[in-house]
This record gives sequence, structure tokens and C-alpha cells, in this order.
Amino acid sequence: MITVKVKIDSDGRYRGFEVKGHAGFAPAGEDIVCAAVSVLTQNTINAIETFTKDDISYSADDGYLECSLPGMVSEESKLLLNALMLGLESVEESYRTDKKGNQLICILTEEV
Repeated sequence: MITVKVKIDSDGRYRGFEVKGHAGFAPAGEDIVCAAVSVLTQNTINAIETFTKDDISYSADDGYLECSLPGMVSEESKLLLNALMLGLESVEESYRTDKKGNQLICILTEEV
């Protein structure tokens, strides 16, 4: 299962996200759920780096991606993070479980 932990501060602002695991929807290299989550999260990081001046840090490994915005979060980054959430929630709605009822993706929030 993929677990997405969205980090939000006490004022409700996005501060980052952490993605762990694999969906197990299909064999490695064919898993559209993993591919969708990877594209959404990696593109968000790339877009924040390219289109904003916000401070962003991230690390990645097999089945793991962590992103943090430790400083001020611009309106542009807010929009990009809202778009990320829209995409992730759409994936979760469409692929929450497989045909056997195994959960494939779970989105959680954590106050930081």
C-alpha cells in the first residue's frame, strides 16, 4: 500500500508530504497506481523548484519520497500543492482498493 502523509501547519498551510510504499496493483514497471503517485509528487517538486523561489528540500529512495517546505510558502506553491492533492485524491477515489479488497493508497494529514 502507498501511504501519503500530507504535512500541514497549525494555520492549515501545506508544509510538505511523505510518500511510502508500493501499491501492489500490478507488477513493478506496470503499476499504474504507483506511476500516477510518482508522477504527481515528482512533478510537484519539480514545479515548485522551477516556478517559485520557495525553499524546498526532498529525498527519495525506492518506495519513498519526502518533501519539505521549511520557509514561507508562496501562493504559487500553495496552488501547486492544491493541484497535487486534487490529483492524489482522484487516484485514491479511483484506486482505493484492488479487486480483492486490499487497500492500495491511503492519504493522511499530519500537523507539524
